[in-house]
Amino acid sequence: MTKDLENKVALITGGTTGIGRDTAVLFAKHGAKVVFTGRRETEGNETLGLVRAAGGDSLFLKSDVSKASDVQFIVQKTVEKFGRLDVAFNNAGVEGTLGPLAEQTEENWDYVHNINLKGLWLCLKYEVQQMLKQGGGGVIVNMSSVAGLIGAAGLGVYIASKHGVLGLTKSAALEYAPQGIRVNAVCPAVIETAMADRAFGGDPAVNKAMLALHPLGRFGKPVEISEAVVWMCSDKSSFMTGHEIVLDGGMLAGPTPRP
Repeated sequence: MTKDLENKVALITGGTTGIGRDTAVLFAKHGAKVVFTGRRETEGNETLGLVRAAGGDSLFLKSDVSKASDVQFIVQKTVEKFGRLDVAFNNAGVEGTLGPLAEQTEENWDYVHNINLKGLWLCLKYEVQQMLKQGGGGVIVNMSSVAGLIGAAGLGVYIASKHGVLGLTKSAALEYAPQGIRVNAVCPAVIETAMADRAFGGDPAVNKAMLALHPLGRFGKPVEISEAVVWMCSDKSSFMTGHEIVLDGGMLAGPTPRP
C-alpha cells in the first residue's frame, strides 16, 4: 500500500464508530499519526486498539465538539502529542429525531445543529488557527451528506444542518486558499452504520424504501467513504478545494428506480 499520509498528523472527530473509526484505521495504514475524538470512552478505546493494530501512533480524546473549550482542548492536545496538525476530518454528527418540521421541537433543532453545524464550525475555527500558526498549508474534510444537496420530507432539521456544512466548506475554502489550506466535504448517502440503523433500520418497510433510493441496490460501507477521505486529504487531490464528493450509490443521478 502506498502511504499517502506518511508522517502527517491527522485529527478525526466522531472517530469512535462507523465512518470515523474506519477512517482512523485507514489513516494509520497510510502512515498518519492519528488523534480521534468521541463522547463514548468504551468505543474510543476499541478504536484505539484497532488503530494501533494497524501500525498507527494514536491518541483518543473524549470530547464534545459542541463545546468550544473541548475543541480547543483537542487541537491543543494534538499539537502537544505530535507537534503540529496537518489533516482534519470533521466527521462528528447526529441525526436527531426525524419528523415533519411543524412537529419538531426547539430542543431537537438545537441538539442537531449544535453538533452538526456549530460543532463543525468550531472545529474549522481552531483547526485553521493552528494551521495558520504553523505557517499555512493543510487539508480539512467536512462530513456533509446527500442531505446537504436535496430536501426530504421528515428530515428537515438534519437536512438544514448538512446544507449549512456545505456553505461553511465553500466559504472556508475561499478564505484560506491563499494560505494553502484546502477545505472540502464528503456527501454520502445511506451507509451501514449505527446512525443509519437508528434512523431507518427499525422498520422493514422504511428500510426497503431507503434501499430503493440507491440504484446500486445496496447501502454503502464505511470504508468506501474512508477511502475517499484519504484521497481528499492527500496530495493526490492537491488542486481540489471548496467542493464536495458525492458517494451515493447513484441516488442523485436521476429518477429513482422502482423497488
